[in-house]
Amino acid sequence: MTSVAVLAHTGKSLGGGLVELRRVLAEEGVTDPLWYEVPKSRKAPKKVKEALKAGADLLFIWGGDGMVQRCLDALGSDMAAVSVIPAGTANLLAKNLGIPKDISTAVRIGLHGARRNLDTGVINGERFAVMAGVGIDALMIRDADSGLKDRVGRVGYIVTGAKHLRDRQTRMEVNVGGSHWFKGKASCVLVGNVGKVLGGMTVFPDSLPDDGTLEVGVVTAKGVVEWGRALGRTMLGDPDGSRFVQTASGTSFDIHLDRKVPYEVDGGDRPPTKRLRISIDPTSVSICVPEEGSRS
Repeated sequence: MTSVAVLAHTGKSLGGGLVELRRVLAEEGVTDPLWYEVPKSRKAPKKVKEALKAGADLLFIWGGDGMVQRCLDALGSDMAAVSVIPAGTANLLAKNLGIPKDISTAVRIGLHGARRNLDTGVINGERFAVMAGVGIDALMIRDADSGLKDRVGRVGYIVTGAKHLRDRQTRMEVNVGGSHWFKGKASCVLVGNVGKVLGGMTVFPDSLPDDGTLEVGVVTAKGVVEWGRALGRTMLGDPDGSRFVQTASGTSFDIHLDRKVPYEVDGGDRPPTKRLRISIDPTSVSICVPEEGSRS
């Protein structure tokens, strides 16, 4: 018998809200799930541990990528299945896995879909499913999270991102698998576990969340014109075609920065640091996916 728990970010909305989620679950025969609500994603890990202790082996996560990330990080080595109800702003993990913004469909995927064991990245001891980064993307996310994102949605990322296009670059050294790979000034470094990571664009075309590797991309563009060229190539699915973008694959990355700068983990900002240690944890989480998307 499956024991179901719901972990819901009360600041996120989708369809008819949590009332509709309860109704849909009841129609599917889940009449008395363990139910946890949190006002902030950072409060979710404690509730995840409570759910696991109570015997839950299927967790429905209501929220965005940040909420999912906090819950996955709290799982530890437990392989309870996770079903995403994409009620956030970007919902990048759900988009990469083909999970739609529809409560009924998402619930059916959780209860009747396939289970896919995915890799996760680990950055400075914290697990992520989609991406981690430092530079303009982290500043964009930090500023959008100050309240703008809740008011205007994804437009908030565009507004805050544009504000930082002329920011001072950061001098850095990036090692891949213990070998020197990049040294110089850059505006952004992204490490991705999936293809669509930045604003839903396919930054890493060959990336799969269960291929045993992570992708790293360094952007050296500065100013509106150079960023425009880099983003133009990326939107065409050819980021490596830009002279302002370099990418590589690996299982471990060590990034040294010349000053403390903020970084981000699956759309959540983190305090400034001068070093990022990143590795992969293969097939470490079980995610519910559509049957036809179980190997996409």
